[in-house]
Amino acid sequence: MKFLILNGPNLNLLGTREPEIYGRQSFEDYFTALKAQFPDHDLHYFQSNVEGEIINALQQSVGVYSGIILNAGGYTHTSVAIADAVAAIPVPVVEVHLSNTQSREPFRQLSLLAPRVMGSILGFGLKGYALGIYALL
Repeated sequence: MKFLILNGPNLNLLGTREPEIYGRQSFEDYFTALKAQFPDHDLHYFQSNVEGEIINALQQSVGVYSGIILNAGGYTHTSVAIADAVAAIPVPVVEVHLSNTQSREPFRQLSLLAPRVMGSILGFGLKGYALGIYALL
């Protein structure tokens, strides 16, 4: 199966951004290990700080990917447009967050994506991406 891991704003800074919350490993290093963990599947990765590029990636996934693991970062709580794009495509999407957003600031506790995704995985750090792949399988 072919999966897209789609990361939103500031996730390009993993490993250096607030490591006490998000950890010390870069996503690129983790992605190498994740591909080794799932050798029978074709994993692709895209990250953008731009809302429209995330929407384009979602729309362009149709007919290409079997599923999407989406960490929309801060857009999770603010982007009706990304939530609408998830709802508009037939590709199953699993929402992932490194931290447990339910135990953080009140504004992080609302996910506009949650009603539109297959499921949400919160608080397991980078392992959440592997859990997302298992959920899609």
